[in-house]
Amino acid sequence: MDLLNTLVEKGLRRELPTREEALAVLATSDDELLDVVAAAGKVRRQWFGRRVKLNYLVNLKSGLCPEDCSYCSQRLGSKAEILKYTWLKPEEASQAAAAGVAGGAKRVCLVASGRGPTDRDVERVGKTIEAIKEQNEGVEVCACLGLLSEGQAERLKDAGADAYNHNLNTSEATYGQITKTHTYADRVDTVQKAHAAGLSACSGLIAGMGESDEDLVDVVYSLRELDPDSVPVNFLIPFEGTPLAKEWNLTPQRCLRILAMTRFVCPDVEVRLAGGREVHLRSMQPLALHLVNSIFLGDYLTSEGQAGQADLDMIADAGFEVEGAGSTTLPAHRSERAAAGGCGSHGAAGSVCGSAAPGDSADAPGCGSACGGCSGHPEPSAHPAPQEAPVRAQAEAGEVRSDLVAVRRRGAGTDLAPNA
Repeated sequence: MDLLNTLVEKGLRRELPTREEALAVLATSDDELLDVVAAAGKVRRQWFGRRVKLNYLVNLKSGLCPEDCSYCSQRLGSKAEILKYTWLKPEEASQAAAAGVAGGAKRVCLVASGRGPTDRDVERVGKTIEAIKEQNEGVEVCACLGLLSEGQAERLKDAGADAYNHNLNTSEATYGQITKTHTYADRVDTVQKAHAAGLSACSGLIAGMGESDEDLVDVVYSLRELDPDSVPVNFLIPFEGTPLAKEWNLTPQRCLRILAMTRFVCPDVEVRLAGGREVHLRSMQPLALHLVNSIFLGDYLTSEGQAGQADLDMIADAGFEVEGAGSTTLPAHRSERAAAGGCGSHGAAGSVCGSAAPGDSADAPGCGSACGGCSGHPEPSAHPAPQEAPVRAQAEAGEVRSDLVAVRRRGAGTDLAPNA
């Protein structure tokens, strides 16, 4: 297919596809799906080989968020029966993080519900970062605390944070339909603050909220322009008790096309398969590893994921390998730039990092979680174990499917061992 050959060539050169080409990927038929996956897989392997980075979520503060994000189980007015608790102590968070690191996670993502942190919250998270790094040498820590005020990104950086996550979630044109208590511009501002402070910026999207193909392309192109090191792709879980509980708009095939389009637009970026993979991709999850180079291990913030060992088995069985602590996730041209002060903190206004600059002789990361709350993440997926509740092939629009979502009752905020 001429389209796919063109996209592969552009991806290997880090050249931005046209919007028409990106839309064409989403419009391909199921008969063409394996060709699409194979083409995007060539781009993925060029920049990341067969490595898969593992990330682990720790929910520092769960529920009771004052924001109204329609997708989130922790939102204002949510009737979802999730765990609710205030801030974990640094030693509790460190203990939770250690379980993920022991399972192979290279990055720990610290998430707290809420509009944004107070200065006291930033200080508290700083102590938590210190405790985690003392116990787990070499681990990366990403914070996801919501909208940042002036100076807070710098304080997190000084406290030892490596990255900051804040998702755009959807296109600017449709953002007001999803959230009304803050704006799309607020989110962009926080990502830019993280960049400017020298943190590795992480920002992604949620698919399946009723958006059009044009909306999906819009948000991925906006992310390319913001140039985060990590782009988490989340698939909405219609969580019972939230306004989007009856939005079932995804099939495994559509999810794979969305991931492929994201890889073509962001070829040398850490594309992370985040919330919703177990529910929406189901048995086709291994195919997604040919498109993404990063996933979450074990459970999410307010819901349960598939068993951590199942994640590790899936990676091995598909012929991939877990990225070791000694490996650098990003290609050299991105990691060197990040070390020099963070990509996005340089260049002309509106320039796109990751695209080959004239005269560039080089082959010229973040927490992209499936979290919940106004910290910048969507409600994560949960996949009940097969012996507990077999998953039906596809939910119908207008249907509430509580059997597909198991509320997290273990790990952080409980007395039970975490899934890692």
